[in-house]
Amino acid sequence: MCGIIGYIGQQDVVPVVLDGLRRLEYRGYDSAGIAVVGPDGIDVRRSAGKLGNLERALHEQPLRGTYGIGHTRWATHGRPTEENAHPHRDQSGRVVLVHNGIIENYLELKKELQGRGIVFRTETDTEVVAHLIGLELRDDGLHAAVRRALARLQGLFALVVISSADPGTIVAVRNGPPVVIGLGEQEWFVASDIPAILAHTRDVVFLEDGQVAVLTREGVRFFDADGRPVVRQAQRITWDPVMAEKAGYKHFMLKEIFEQPWAIKETLVGRLSMEQGDVHLPEANLDTAAMTGFSRVVLLACGTSWHAALVGKFLIEQLARIPVDVDYGSEYRYRQPIIATTDLMVAITQSGETADTLAALREARRQGARTLAICNVVGSMATREAEGTIQTHAGPEIGVASTKAFTTQLVALTLLALKLGRARGVLDADAVRPILQALTELPRHVEQVLSCAPYLEDVARRFYQCSDFLFLGRGMHYPIALEGALKLKEISYIHAEGYPAGEMKHGPIALIDEKMPVVALAPRDHVFEKMLGNVQEVKARGGSVIAITEEGEPHLWSLLDPRRDARLVLPPIHPLLSPITMTVPLQLLAYHVAVLRGCDVDQPRNLAKSVTVE
Repeated sequence: MCGIIGYIGQQDVVPVVLDGLRRLEYRGYDSAGIAVVGPDGIDVRRSAGKLGNLERALHEQPLRGTYGIGHTRWATHGRPTEENAHPHRDQSGRVVLVHNGIIENYLELKKELQGRGIVFRTETDTEVVAHLIGLELRDDGLHAAVRRALARLQGLFALVVISSADPGTIVAVRNGPPVVIGLGEQEWFVASDIPAILAHTRDVVFLEDGQVAVLTREGVRFFDADGRPVVRQAQRITWDPVMAEKAGYKHFMLKEIFEQPWAIKETLVGRLSMEQGDVHLPEANLDTAAMTGFSRVVLLACGTSWHAALVGKFLIEQLARIPVDVDYGSEYRYRQPIIATTDLMVAITQSGETADTLAALREARRQGARTLAICNVVGSMATREAEGTIQTHAGPEIGVASTKAFTTQLVALTLLALKLGRARGVLDADAVRPILQALTELPRHVEQVLSCAPYLEDVARRFYQCSDFLFLGRGMHYPIALEGALKLKEISYIHAEGYPAGEMKHGPIALIDEKMPVVALAPRDHVFEKMLGNVQEVKARGGSVIAITEEGEPHLWSLLDPRRDARLVLPPIHPLLSPITMTVPLQLLAYHVAVLRGCDVDQPRNLAKSVTVE
């Protein structure tokens, strides 16, 4: 969750590190700091709050040097104060490090170190690691000291360490959270995510779990957990650095909402065969024999990706006629799941680094299931550990609240459902072609929905002061109701609930009064009349309705009061793709409500973009 950046080269390190930290702000943070190695040793500046506070501290007390490390902290142990901000030192002042993750046995280690006379200055688990490495420093250098200290640590963590006792060296460690090494021209980088270094290089190496990178002015060397050298090949990242900038939009989230037509096109490119009435997913590594042999599909995910998985259940069961279970990654391995070798386990994760989803994927592999990752980040841990991958190719998503990653996940799940249906003989080419045609038209449909943004801003202006919202949907749209509620509460801090509309009378109806807006998803599908009944129940209890429906629907408007209610009419689309177009207005509604309430849209409080620890 924390942001990490390190640099060694010929440039002044401070501007490089500050730029990297700025590009990592989307991860969420509550304090920041930098350590630079200069002629007189290591010097540190830290501050609580936003990066601007650190920049002011550096203006008042400048730092100079050509290598160093920086950090944006998302508090886990200890309050978000300057004292607890990273980087942290050991007692001698010779070791300085930054850390992402959690040291699970830090209290035990802290007690031991205090018994040895170590005085702790912070409330963090990170300081334990600094002291351990400091005690292990010997003539064999920083890398060896780090390796000895690692043997004492339990948990999931990433570390980047420098020491005045081993000048010109940065040591980076991955044991769970992502670490990426950037290879430039006579300069080298280490970061927790690609955008931090993309302005400088596109050639990167993703560390595997247990691996260590040692960066010096001569280059980068890679080692396994036992200190044995390993050879790693660089990957070329095709993202343009401009893709990680706002491009004139007020917020990254708004930019990414409007990028969805492009992102969907990228997800579809090269994968549709209208002539054959089929889908090409070679990187999924699923042959016909495997697909016909599956007895069940299990979709594993967290947060927004879990909502995508719920839609995926409808798609796969309808199109491939195979049972589908949906599981929270955070719960999966703790309930002793029953896994068969004929199961296909699909991990859905934007970043490919979500700790809970990775743990669930590993449990599935351990028990012999086939594994597949639906992911946006090339080279991420999920794509390396799963047997096959469906890349969504949505480009970098900077806003914490997921938008284009979610809709492209829905597209990828549609492709998977079609592929399974064809392979299993449930669908023939003629049945698939209308869906393929609808997929090719989908970007245009999303563009049409985006043209409704000014109307949704007006709707937001009418309802942004409400303290509670209810979102209702039926069938494959009830997960979209859940997603709409999540978006609203994530970025506007309004309490919102999503429900299958048929469940309203089983409890939530008690909440409805004139103060609670109800967002009703009402596409023209086989349960449309049922949804009309739910709207009538809301109106009978004085509630206001924000209805989202499709062209050619004459009945819903007669139930609504234009003075108290709102209705958005979307262009008709193939029923299986309607969840995607229904999602976009909910994203825009949440965005405009949050802006009107003065919330930090891209960096909502207490949230991080990628939850890389439990």
